[in-house]
Amino acid sequence: MDKTNMYDAVIVGGGPAGLTAALYLARARYRVIVIEKERFGGQIALTHEVVNYPGVERVSGAVLSETMRRQAENFGAEFLMAEALGIEDEGDVKVVHTTRGDLRCFGVLLALGASPRQAGFAGEEEFRGHGVAYCATCDGEFFEGKDVFVVGGGYAAAEESVFLTKYARSVHILIRGDDFSCASAATEEARAHERIFIHTNTVVEEVAGDAVPRVIRYRNKITGEVSEHHAPEGDTFGVFVLAGYAPKTDMVRGLVDLTEGGNVVTDERQRTSREGIYAAGDVCVKNLRQVVTATGEAASAATEMERHLAAMQAKTGIVPERPGKKQAADHAAGVSEASSAKAVSSAAGQSALFDADVVAQLKVVFERMAAPVVIKLALDDRPVSAELRAYMEGIAELTDKVSVEVMTGEELALAGEGADAPCANVCLADGSFTGLAFHGVPGGHEFTSFVLGLYNAAGPGQPLDEAVKGQARGLEKPVKMQVLVSLSCTMCPETVMAAQRVAALNSQVSAHVYDVAHFPELKDRYNVMSVPCLIVNDGEKVSFGKKGIQEVLALLG
Repeated sequence: MDKTNMYDAVIVGGGPAGLTAALYLARARYRVIVIEKERFGGQIALTHEVVNYPGVERVSGAVLSETMRRQAENFGAEFLMAEALGIEDEGDVKVVHTTRGDLRCFGVLLALGASPRQAGFAGEEEFRGHGVAYCATCDGEFFEGKDVFVVGGGYAAAEESVFLTKYARSVHILIRGDDFSCASAATEEARAHERIFIHTNTVVEEVAGDAVPRVIRYRNKITGEVSEHHAPEGDTFGVFVLAGYAPKTDMVRGLVDLTEGGNVVTDERQRTSREGIYAAGDVCVKNLRQVVTATGEAASAATEMERHLAAMQAKTGIVPERPGKKQAADHAAGVSEASSAKAVSSAAGQSALFDADVVAQLKVVFERMAAPVVIKLALDDRPVSAELRAYMEGIAELTDKVSVEVMTGEELALAGEGADAPCANVCLADGSFTGLAFHGVPGGHEFTSFVLGLYNAAGPGQPLDEAVKGQARGLEKPVKMQVLVSLSCTMCPETVMAAQRVAALNSQVSAHVYDVAHFPELKDRYNVMSVPCLIVNDGEKVSFGKKGIQEVLALLG
């Protein structure tokens, strides 16, 4: 067996649990890799402020999770942005199948986390993206001056209701139980806010309307009284479902024991029913879902895994080779989103376009590009066009692999949607369009997706399973994708990168990304009140929510 392609442990999930276990195992000198399909840090990375993590008085969730990741990396942990597709048990060795190939190891830690849970009321699915949303940070701006209803009674409902008052005229929290289910200290600001109204023992029965919600009906479970809220004439309202999270365990169903609700069953040492497979964090059965409980469980799991890994090394005679620092850096940079994670957070708000740390990371990406690209700009008279031009020219100054041209006359006439200014069209050196374009300025959370789009267009591109590549290349009919995003949305980049990856592989497919802040006509045309929104062939299909490449391909198929 090739020891260079063998790991002691594969950790599936890059939230606090996964990062903690990676730190412990890497520090114990085991070769460990963390795979994550969305963002390192998990749900906590979305939290504006963490004040109850021991030893840290006050910190943003993004900073806390990035610190955890960096600690693990400093001890030698490796990171890979990929989606885990399944786990195969070959006895002593486990095989984790991912969208970027197979990983072989002695032990697996499931730190899969959870995804937003649907409430189940009538109209929830019908109005998803058109008034029903699941992330206040991503979608709050769509409800400026409107009434908003929050479904849920936990920490997220309390915190995000306060956040929503930045935009909403009023916020009504509908709690199924007789009070919030989180610590009272976490609810104080919501209780005291003059524009937040709390309704306990209340469930939503129906959201109804036409293209958008016009009426919401909710019932008091004690009295049976049904209340209705009607939107003002010609207006609508928002419903944010913040009712907890469902465990992401479909990929291990039938492999390890799960509860009826889908949580992984573990013993006191975080062992699952399958030898060599462990679990920690929100995916487990637990009463309290907090960062501190996730990290505690992960530390216990990692300590138990150390015994198993040592036994497997002794039994098989295989000791996976830990890469040197340069190899590890190359692997992370390779060009996974992990290498650019810091660039995403640090690029915004700099007095100069990019600081030295970001520049160094960008140059790693540019050096790997197999061919040069030309960014052809469609501009108008708005300030945002001048901003886009300066942004693209700033990138081009860092490398000879990227050049910038401003489109004029006949070129604009032939550009079709690429002339929808302001727009950065990614082309090859011969001027041919790659199918990738960004309308607006790709800053904020779209910085990484844009840079990786350049890399995928230029080649060789991010590693991808050959079967998935074949599926993308096998699309026979022309497809136009429009991806509507907000630069503040943490869920948008995954959909953007998936759509761009397909477009980079198939000349008949295009992926135009729009910052909805600058293209309100698209938002109005498709009644978009949530991002990401993926529009196929001018409305033939409209789909909301984050998507990986296989989900995009399924939509296009």
